[in-house]
Amino acid sequence: MDKTESFAVIGIGQFGSALCEALVEAGQEVLAIDSNEEVINNDLAGSVMRAVIADAQDEEALKDLSIGTFDHVYVSIGKDIEASIMATLIAKDLGAKDVICRAENRNHARVLQRVGADLVVRPEHDLAKRLIFAKLNPSLIDYVHISDDTTIAEVTVVNPRFFNKTLSELDFRNRYQVNVIAIVTKDDQANTLPAGEDRVEKGNRITVLGKTENIQHLNEIIGEG
Repeated sequence: MDKTESFAVIGIGQFGSALCEALVEAGQEVLAIDSNEEVINNDLAGSVMRAVIADAQDEEALKDLSIGTFDHVYVSIGKDIEASIMATLIAKDLGAKDVICRAENRNHARVLQRVGADLVVRPEHDLAKRLIFAKLNPSLIDYVHISDDTTIAEVTVVNPRFFNKTLSELDFRNRYQVNVIAIVTKDDQANTLPAGEDRVEKGNRITVLGKTENIQHLNEIIGEG
């Protein structure tokens, strides 16, 4: 990150600890909150900007910590679903503008969204989906799931049908229901937001945005040798 922002991490289990570590490495200001004295005093001592023993369900405690003023609040409480929901609700009520929550399951995620979470993640579930997607689509160079059904992916042009053709001729939007947002040549020259007259050559890497199923379909075709 190029700038320093303030982060509060509520719940210092494995996921919360990993968040704190990554944020500190990125040079960010981190407040760690957990009800477990041993975790705060031993595991986090000296590593974050501040570590506090507090009950995430205690509104006054979170108010005293000025939770509402932080740029980002992570609620990473594990098995205690009630505490996770209450911490999220309190953080939003206190004015936190960006609250990211870890959910244990789909129902937990739905409740967190209902009480105002700006983003809900299910780390194990999300990782499993990424592993399976990567295994089923080995020729995709890189990809990011934007939502449950939308993906940005980079694919290599191998199929001769695509060589030396303009984007207008290939008509990715109408034929494959994806948008091309970048073309990268073999020598790593990037053409971002390419125009219709720009050409695709053998070995180019193109970045496309669209429904996951449409990108998978395109990948099967454009990756054929």
